[in-house]
Amino acid sequence: MKILYRSTRGKDTEAVSASQAILQGLSPDGGLYVPTALPKVDFSLDELPQLGYQELAYRILKLFFNDFTESELRSCITAAYGKNFDTPKIAPLSYYDGKGYLELFHGPTIAFKDIALQLLPHLMTTAAAKHTGSKEIVILTATSGDTGKAAMAGFADVPHTKIIVFYPKHGVSYIQEQQMLTQQGKNTFVFGVNGNFDAAQTNVKKLFNDSQLTHELAENGYQFSSANSINIGRLFPQVVYYFYAYGQLLHAGKIQPGEKINFSVPTGNFGNILAGFYAKQLGLPLNKLLCASNKNNVLTKFFNTGLYDKNRPFYVTSSPSMDILISSNLERLLFYLTGSDSTKTAAFMKELEEKGSYTITTQMRTHLDSFYANFASEDKTAAEIARLFASDQVALDPHTAVASRVAKVFQETTQDQHFTVVVSTASPYKFAQAVLVGLHDPNAFIPGLEAVEALQKRIGVPLPPTIARLFKAPVRTKKIVEPQEMEAAVKEILSIK
Repeated sequence: MKILYRSTRGKDTEAVSASQAILQGLSPDGGLYVPTALPKVDFSLDELPQLGYQELAYRILKLFFNDFTESELRSCITAAYGKNFDTPKIAPLSYYDGKGYLELFHGPTIAFKDIALQLLPHLMTTAAAKHTGSKEIVILTATSGDTGKAAMAGFADVPHTKIIVFYPKHGVSYIQEQQMLTQQGKNTFVFGVNGNFDAAQTNVKKLFNDSQLTHELAENGYQFSSANSINIGRLFPQVVYYFYAYGQLLHAGKIQPGEKINFSVPTGNFGNILAGFYAKQLGLPLNKLLCASNKNNVLTKFFNTGLYDKNRPFYVTSSPSMDILISSNLERLLFYLTGSDSTKTAAFMKELEEKGSYTITTQMRTHLDSFYANFASEDKTAAEIARLFASDQVALDPHTAVASRVAKVFQETTQDQHFTVVVSTASPYKFAQAVLVGLHDPNAFIPGLEAVEALQKRIGVPLPPTIARLFKAPVRTKKIVEPQEMEAAVKEILSIK
């Protein structure tokens, strides 16, 4: 099956290849790229326990990226998933509290973004060789915390690329910020933004959609692309670990082939859980995807009422990667809810831009039965951290704790008996102070790296190398811009007047 990519807001006759979509990141009309058809996996579920992560990644990604040759795709995958992860399993599954916890934090920046962002630079440089000639790729990215470091780590000193990251100045954890500010690489640039993540993300999208800026870039030998999950090169590699988790459950005898399971996913920009939705379309037996939000629970209201409304207070929480009121990837789900109607999708997104809200129809809501949505308050998140540490001596980061709490509430209120996997998105060391708060530790409010040392003494888990290096790593000068200054910052880096 030949799969091309069309915009959620455009005509299917304007579809592009996978490599073109990876290079562009965002469609010129402002929409997101979606496949023109949804494939099915060409292997049996019975095979999953025998497939290593790299082989499974190839089996799945060849369906989506089918203008890459087998040699090209296997080369990208081999380069992405090796000794840069601290376990050959890449995404191992552990068991606590009667549930599985899918550990996606074994990569170089100890967050789930590594799974895709260790692969994306290889996909992008391979795609560039097919299309751009001598153009240099400028990766422009807004981050709520984890994407920035993972993207810079992935693209650092990659030839013919530059990466520019914008993060909310007061909206990331100390460790997240230090990881970005200590990143090496002559082609990496990072700015704090006076505003929240939505302000950074909105302005990045404006830069992508600025035709005059695109022209100026081209005249100077540059082309924009994205490392956010709006890029299909970020999104579809995440489908792999849903199948990999299922294989591990089969191997452990927790389920039988064909048995449906649940995944509880900490959700902000909607990319991670959308990958689970695509896994179901490919043939993975899923019962429910639990959309787990923090206090910024705009998605909870959407799934439970059909109203998406960003006109509400924005909260800075202990789980900053979920502090988002505009969930970009929801546009892709909205496209499917409309029956793949790009005109209706564009109208909803225009309404969101102009009014700050939209309401889907009753008929569209009937197609949301794969999802359950709930949220965890700050108190409940902290309590979940304390509960799992007391019962299983495992320390959860606050994002994973949100998903764990929502899974617990779902099981208690619905009496659902399907095996549930909690998607564990970060190491507790990335959010040391928040974990110490949950553990009622007296050192919870000591600053920075002292909190990391206190947490290490409390939980007894060795420090990951990326954290240990922070104690001695040189820190680059912190640069802060206003949202309206982001374009000027980009032009200065690229020497465009």
